[in-house]
Amino acid sequence: MTELGLLVTQLFNGISLGSILLLAALGLALSFGLMNVINMAHGELLMMGGYVAYLAYRLPIGPWRLPAAMLAATAGTAAFGALLEMTIIRRLYGRPLDTLLATWGVSLVLQQGARSLFGPVGVGVTAPAWLDRSIPLRGIGLPGVGLPVVRLLIIGLAAAVLAALALLLARSRWGRLLRAVQDDRDMAEALGVNSRRVDLVIFTIGTAVAGLAGAALALIAPVTPTVGQSYIVYAFLVVIVGGLGSLTGTVLAALAVGLLSASLQLFATVSTADVLLLLVVMAFIQVRPRGLITRLSRALEEA
Repeated sequence: MTELGLLVTQLFNGISLGSILLLAALGLALSFGLMNVINMAHGELLMMGGYVAYLAYRLPIGPWRLPAAMLAATAGTAAFGALLEMTIIRRLYGRPLDTLLATWGVSLVLQQGARSLFGPVGVGVTAPAWLDRSIPLRGIGLPGVGLPVVRLLIIGLAAAVLAALALLLARSRWGRLLRAVQDDRDMAEALGVNSRRVDLVIFTIGTAVAGLAGAALALIAPVTPTVGQSYIVYAFLVVIVGGLGSLTGTVLAALAVGLLSASLQLFATVSTADVLLLLVVMAFIQVRPRGLITRLSRALEEA
């Protein structure tokens, strides 16, 4: 492979990683950035989505197994997220440190539950034949370089979810209610807005996206009881670097983190690249403590 081919491969890997981080971080952008809830169980929701997709993919429904697995992962984690919000999170709004401790406990319970049910060895979803191939680029002067179709699917999936979420927040009734509650909860409630229902809907949407991210991740990597811990730190980094409450900032930060991580791995080992990435993020936060794009939110107003 030529140097240009290696550069193109790493660039594509960076965009692919950024897409996965974007799917993982979108739920946090809603719960942490807009609702001031530090959900340490977000990674375990991603893990849950992967396991639900694995179980659904084993159903004997032929070519419908993949969409069924994606739908089951999204719906299953959404239902669990709604239950989590109604039983625990709802009682802790306005107390971010308490939400951190409570959801950290939930994450430990979910990890142990997954370990008991599926064992410590990872499981994965076997991609169908039409996904398990690469598109060669030798026709444009890049011999030996191919773009995996499954990663192209994940990039397209991240773009579709982002577009749907942006449309929901900008054009739908629930998006207007969210902005009203975010700007002034007391005034919104005085005007008849059911803020508890808004919180429930937004938190449920965030967990649904996390489940879909887990299903997508299961196509390219094994799902283990601790897989969520591998992504939760990066998801928080993406949300903080992008700016609390800003979807545009979250997108830019996810791509930046993915591309930077892939670029650093050209010159260093994976572990060293992770350390360098954290150092770069720490330096960036010193310069722009409120992220790439500053947006008014409850989290920022209470900070």
